[in-house]
Amino acid sequence: MKNMKYIPTIIAGSLLMLVSCTGSFEKYNTDENGFTDDLQNIDYNKIGIPLKIAQKGIYFNYNWGDGQDWTWQTTQSLNADIFSGYMAPNTDFKMAHNSNIYYNLNDGWSAPAWEYTYNYILPQIKKAEELTIEDYSDFYAVAKILKVELMHRISDLYGPIVYTKFGDQKIGSKPDSQEAAYTEFFKDLDIAVDKLTAYIEANSDAKPFAPHDFIMNGDYKKWMKFANSLRLRLAVRISIINPTKAQEEIQKALSNSFGVFETADDIAQVEASARSGYNNPLATVSGGWGNAFMNASIESILQGYNDPRISKMFNAATDSHFAGKYKGIRTGIDYPTDYSQFSRAYATIESPAILMTAAETWFLRAEAALRGWSTDNVANCYKQGVEVSFKQWGCSGTDTYLASDAIAANYTDLLNSANNSNAVCLVSPKWNESTTNEIKLEKIITQKWISCFPDGYEAWTEVRRTGYPKIFSPKTNASNGIITDVVRRLPFPISIQSDGLYNEVKILLNGTDNGGTRLWWDTGRNF
Repeated sequence: MKNMKYIPTIIAGSLLMLVSCTGSFEKYNTDENGFTDDLQNIDYNKIGIPLKIAQKGIYFNYNWGDGQDWTWQTTQSLNADIFSGYMAPNTDFKMAHNSNIYYNLNDGWSAPAWEYTYNYILPQIKKAEELTIEDYSDFYAVAKILKVELMHRISDLYGPIVYTKFGDQKIGSKPDSQEAAYTEFFKDLDIAVDKLTAYIEANSDAKPFAPHDFIMNGDYKKWMKFANSLRLRLAVRISIINPTKAQEEIQKALSNSFGVFETADDIAQVEASARSGYNNPLATVSGGWGNAFMNASIESILQGYNDPRISKMFNAATDSHFAGKYKGIRTGIDYPTDYSQFSRAYATIESPAILMTAAETWFLRAEAALRGWSTDNVANCYKQGVEVSFKQWGCSGTDTYLASDAIAANYTDLLNSANNSNAVCLVSPKWNESTTNEIKLEKIITQKWISCFPDGYEAWTEVRRTGYPKIFSPKTNASNGIITDVVRRLPFPISIQSDGLYNEVKILLNGTDNGGTRLWWDTGRNF
């Protein structure tokens, strides 16, 4: 728990004041914001700087004077990564059952994603939009794509968000329902695609954004693929709640001439390097502090499947009971025993922070085809997804893997047998054309879930949306009956409960502000 903070040290009390609440943030980022006006006009620095900040704020790891890495820990590691079945801490942080580990949602672990995004990152994107809308259509397009990638994650955590009226000087920062926000996500992607297409046609392979681009190295054709792939992700997300819109957006994504992510090197990831000034926070939180270990759910599935990607995602356990093997920790256990020798998530500070992969795109295409919304072959898309994921992780043996009838393994905690559980994910990697669409979807989402690692945001979203893969329930559920299966969302921060915004977002949520309320796209059915 080294350096971990429970309560954010810098919180602006109201979204109505957010646009003016970024002074401290910029002050502490002197490497990017300390330029004179003349220097800011060289190499597009003035418009590139806020986009640099935005890129590093999606997989959040920023230091505004109080250290880093713990910021990502509170925005992702201690919520989405746990709820997704990817990670588990090896301690309860001396909080007994009063934390997310036990589904008793803690504001210090649930609020930062909202607070940091609105106080520090979204204002930078708004600034970039204002600086580029008139004369820099390419930068403006990138700003729109980054905005959608950033804010769909926030909406998928909380539901209603402030999006279309963020920082509006006339009427204030009014919220949107999640349905309205998704409508605007697609509109913003339309703008980005149109503007970037026109720019590429007029300027061929020009790369003015390259010095500031930590995701695609200035390649606008790759940004186009990302925009199309992101559209596909969001379209599939709403496939049950709004199938007409979903089908329309899926076909728009797949028909665009620039295409979607298809090969292993088609990937959206934030560069971690001296150039970017960004370190992958998972390296410190897991390897340094020992707070992010393999979850029992992902152990059960990867071990049961004999999945070679396990050695790329996690370090082997060092405990004498199973040294050299991989061992996870079940969520919601009591911690009288030392689990520090179990398997830690693997990452170095220079590991790129993955936002979206071609493997995910293939599984999105598989689901779209399963629903009859494309001419793709479902089985082929499924196969391509597995093969591309194996290649991305540097693994071989896909033919053997795809022929396997293996299912997830039972979970055994040799340090405390009370935590044992029989396997709950009972589908195998092998494709079977004769099974039901429900089982086919379970196979698709299970493989998609594996391929999305370590992006707990996306993995948790799929667990909620589809119910797949089936993951272990916490040993102790301290939600007092509020959360009956999986955590459905994060509550809105306490810091906004004293102003009118809170009443507005609660109304738009259309449910109680707790972790058991389903989001708009979370319908509870798959067909």
